[in-house]
Amino acid sequence: MSMIETENLSFKYPEAAEKSVDQVSFTVEAGQWLTIVGKNGSGKSTLIFLLDGLLKADSGRILIDGQILSQANLWDIRKKIGIVFQNPDNQFVAGSVIEDVAFGMENLQVPRDQMLARAYAALKTVDMAEFADKQPALLSGGQKQRVAIAGILAIQPKILILDEATSMLDPDGRDEVWQTIRKLRAQKQLTIISISHDLNELALSDRVLLMNQGRIAADTSADQLLSTPDLLTENNLSLPFLQQLQADLHRQGVKIPKTYHQTKELIEFLWQSHSTM
Repeated sequence: MSMIETENLSFKYPEAAEKSVDQVSFTVEAGQWLTIVGKNGSGKSTLIFLLDGLLKADSGRILIDGQILSQANLWDIRKKIGIVFQNPDNQFVAGSVIEDVAFGMENLQVPRDQMLARAYAALKTVDMAEFADKQPALLSGGQKQRVAIAGILAIQPKILILDEATSMLDPDGRDEVWQTIRKLRAQKQLTIISISHDLNELALSDRVLLMNQGRIAADTSADQLLSTPDLLTENNLSLPFLQQLQADLHRQGVKIPKTYHQTKELIEFLWQSHSTM
């Protein structure tokens, strides 16, 4: 079943010379993980704002869970979508972690007892229950982003959107967040859309949309995209270091049996290969 569909979607900002989203059509099945990549200004974030109704399309249509997005059902649609943004500090509005996670449910008029129960359950899901009474400002970057995710989970969406959600985190913080997302996807059967400029994150997803100048330049898999460096170059992107290293090793005659997406996996393979020589 399709969870998200767009048909010939277009949008232009009033001050812009060109469309930010230009005749974009794609479908995301329920439970699927789609990553959208592209250089800055390619239309990635604008597309997300259109899906959530934060911007109104100039033409085309959007279907969320079988419903055509319109002004009449905008708030019902938004209940099905949760967005985690780049900077977690911009999403905190309360003095404690538990109050912040509960905040989103206040707008939905969830009864107080249910609100707290759902907030604690969401914190437990992201392994942050022990921090319920802490001030958000005292948390690490990865912990803050996990609390932001808990706040989204508490409103029980069907779709989770991550808009450059790990770009401000250090490697440990990024690992914390992606481990949490993988677990949530398995537990909650969430449909996930992640926006990223970091091609190292592609391996997490089922599909990749490559955007350029508001249009879809490719709809493919992570492995296929990373094995087509000419396509990346044409769209002003370059291979991540790990994939470039594997390509260089291959040219030097090192036989690598598969594409490795984790540095430690490649190191382990190279170490084992060296030890058996």
